[in-house]
Amino acid sequence: MAKEWIKGEEGKNLKFKRETLLNYGMNHWGLNKAYSVDGTSELIRKCSPKSFVEWDDYYFKNAKQKKKNGIKITREYISGLGRKLYIKLSEVVQNELGSITEEECIDYAYNLVLNRTYEGYMGEIQTIYGQLEKIIGVKIQPAPGIWDRTFNVDFYIQVNEKYIGLQIKPLSFGTTFDQYKWDEIQEITHKKFTKKFGGKVFYVFSIKKGNKKVIDNFDVITDIQQEIKRLT
Repeated sequence: MAKEWIKGEEGKNLKFKRETLLNYGMNHWGLNKAYSVDGTSELIRKCSPKSFVEWDDYYFKNAKQKKKNGIKITREYISGLGRKLYIKLSEVVQNELGSITEEECIDYAYNLVLNRTYEGYMGEIQTIYGQLEKIIGVKIQPAPGIWDRTFNVDFYIQVNEKYIGLQIKPLSFGTTFDQYKWDEIQEITHKKFTKKFGGKVFYVFSIKKGNKKVIDNFDVITDIQQEIKRLT
């Protein structure tokens, strides 16, 4: 039976009629943070699922709250998040009491933590990240958060004991800076990374063609391949 609060879907990701309200509650009370549901982006990359069922099974086998004495995540726990969301919204947003239900909140909690993460991941690997990995033929790993802040690197390729840095950005990203400052920022952060990890850092720019994102500076692939060969 169709549920009144579902207005549509994109693959496994459900579209909720009161999305704004539900999303506000999950974010405001931290119910979708890593300390509540583990790092879903990190987990799904480790899983590299070929289907939603595979991701669902992996998540409940491995997910754990990211905090001191964090507990293992179970289906009952996710249902508990939905109930907590319902209570919070019921207490704070009085004018929605007549329309929102506990079951709707439980459905939304499941969808946000599992379904949406899966659809986002599949979209990512099918675009630039996936294209680049397929063309080069080596595993591309998501970089630790501190690498992005320190070296302007959000992906990396490991070659023996050394690392090549990658930053994937839309084409408009580089043009938002004064060219001199842009080059200066790259030079400083790239030198730091190369000094520490041995490999160069490459920027891969994407551009949208129709409904698909593709690599714009395609010549960078040759540069990356040459760097892999140099470090091998």
